[in-house]
Amino acid sequence: MRLFDVYQLNQIAPVRALGSRLWDEAGVEYLDLYGGHAVISIGHTHPHYVKRITEQLNKIGFYSNSIINPVQEALAQKLGEMCGHPDFALFMCNSGAEANENALKVASFYNGRAKIVALKGSFHGRTSGVVAATDNPAIVAPINFNQHVVFIPHNDIAALEAAVDDETCAVIIEGMQGVGGVHVASDEFWQTARRLCDAHNAVLISDSVQCGYGRSGKFFSHQFSGVEPDLISVAKGMGNGFPVAGLLIHPKFKPKYGMLGTTFGGNHLACAAALAVLEVIEAENLIAHAAQMGEYLKTAISQMPGVVTVRGRGLMLGVVLEIPCSAVRDELLYKHHIFTGSSSDKFTMRLLPALSLKKEDADIFLEKFRLVMEKHVAAVA
Repeated sequence: MRLFDVYQLNQIAPVRALGSRLWDEAGVEYLDLYGGHAVISIGHTHPHYVKRITEQLNKIGFYSNSIINPVQEALAQKLGEMCGHPDFALFMCNSGAEANENALKVASFYNGRAKIVALKGSFHGRTSGVVAATDNPAIVAPINFNQHVVFIPHNDIAALEAAVDDETCAVIIEGMQGVGGVHVASDEFWQTARRLCDAHNAVLISDSVQCGYGRSGKFFSHQFSGVEPDLISVAKGMGNGFPVAGLLIHPKFKPKYGMLGTTFGGNHLACAAALAVLEVIEAENLIAHAAQMGEYLKTAISQMPGVVTVRGRGLMLGVVLEIPCSAVRDELLYKHHIFTGSSSDKFTMRLLPALSLKKEDADIFLEKFRLVMEKHVAAVA
């Protein structure tokens, strides 16, 4: 049997990792400024994280959601305390797509509607409901019925006001679009969405799968706007590599048995991993650190040759270049051994390092990035 060939692979096989570093089969060391799509939040193989998971595995690794799980309850308590939404409830699942699927279901159960307002450039997942609300026709199959989805331009207040009406089920917003190229939803856009949802009994969903968990410099990027969404999806950085996700649910939604469900979501190991992440974020003050390091990188990169602008907040940055970024990224990876990310915009390179990124590692990236950009700018001059 062969692997189903759907991934364009970098020809590198990491076998070991620590902090912001990776090592391949030949022992070559790499600096990780991408974190595997923003998943690595506290650094690879953090000692506390490894200890927490190991201790849990030696007790019990899994049982279904048909029993009391004290680790799950402890996670909900800790997450509520740290994220700024202590009165919300937590439903646990396995991936960002699943978290967003359940968000759409909760919204539709609540108001009995189907119309979704989403943004152009959005990416909410690949499963049936959320892929219909993802602005990428290449990954939407005929079975992914999407005639109930209205796409509007990013940060277009007038389009938002025209789209939300008494038939709207939900408005779903990434506080910072990831795949779309790190476009930040403005405060006015968030506040208008909140007002319109309240006026039409629609549900406001914050897709915080990539931009949440401290990456923006606040726990959730929507918190910059002062808005409280009705539903908040989380994943990626929640488990630092362990598959875990969740949906934070406003108290106005009332649960009933069988309304939502999952086999693996919220298992003992997943909860131990997620608790470890929160404990490290708190102990090492990583949200404030992400804000500080993000400003440092943003300021330095903005002054580089060939850089048009830098979008984003904290350690979720979109570096917009004068030239397509693929050659720049390849040179950073294969010559200077630094991982960076792409986006749907061929001119935008994404930086999504661990929230624990050290200044000396940031400086290494800045030095090598400047060398690469000076070379490419000179080549096209």
